[in-house]
Amino acid sequence: MRFAQGALVARFTTSSFVLLWSSGAIFAELGVRHACALAFLIARFALASLALAAIGLARRRWLPPAGERRITALIGLLMGLYSIAYLLALEHGITPGMLATLLGAQPILTLALVERRWSVPRLAGLLLALTGLALVVWHGLDGGGVTADGAAIALAALLAITAGALLQKRSGVAPADGLAMQTAIGLAMSLACLPLAPGGSLGAALRFDASPALLIAVLWLGLVISVAGQMLFYRLMRDGDAVNVTSLFYLVPVVTTLMDAIGFGHLPGRLEMLGMAAILGGLALVFRHAPDRALRQMKARGNTSESET
Repeated sequence: MRFAQGALVARFTTSSFVLLWSSGAIFAELGVRHACALAFLIARFALASLALAAIGLARRRWLPPAGERRITALIGLLMGLYSIAYLLALEHGITPGMLATLLGAQPILTLALVERRWSVPRLAGLLLALTGLALVVWHGLDGGGVTADGAAIALAALLAITAGALLQKRSGVAPADGLAMQTAIGLAMSLACLPLAPGGSLGAALRFDASPALLIAVLWLGLVISVAGQMLFYRLMRDGDAVNVTSLFYLVPVVTTLMDAIGFGHLPGRLEMLGMAAILGGLALVFRHAPDRALRQMKARGNTSESET
């Protein structure tokens, strides 16, 4: 009974995370149509910081425990670097599809870093899912004039989010305790990047069109993704297997494609459908051959939830 309840909570958390995170790409695209990327990122971090400050005021807890503040700040630096590098890579000629495929190597990199023994079916599942990801975003893989700077920035984004996620897993800080500091650091980093923005002037860097569409995009990215989605991600990293959790990002383009089809009528092609099937098949292998410790963690969380009730 306890394990069943824990498994139900885990499935709900996982499903909510995938749905929320998948919607981010749609609202991000909507936002950058009405504002330059850096201005949009600053608005997102600023709104999230205000929301997290309000949460901290209600909880009467603004910062993580003193002994955990250094690692929390380091995670904030890495996540801020990821967000900024993601946008800079796009501005330096990396297509969204190519960037998504490169970032799809995160679960494989995580596997190499955290597991001493590599399960062949597990690795095969990750590679199959990565292949499926490439098929889903195939239309965006036309490299064109990819520069060395763009490739280096994209690689920095991959390393930053991988290191940040693994450090968050090791950290003992609850998501609600550390996220406010991390978001504030991301905001400070974004503001510090203003002199480096293309256009040569502060006005060009902060260009935006005041419109309802931009407001909706900022609200969604700032509150739903940067607060609710990020807390769910950190909770999954804390409670689950790191490779399994990072593998969930393979589902993001699948769900985003389905949302795009339902909301805007952009039906996926045969290649995208094949890629979705490959992603689902690959993830089935990854989760089926997860280490025994992942199952033990889920059982432990189920017991904890039961005892708390």
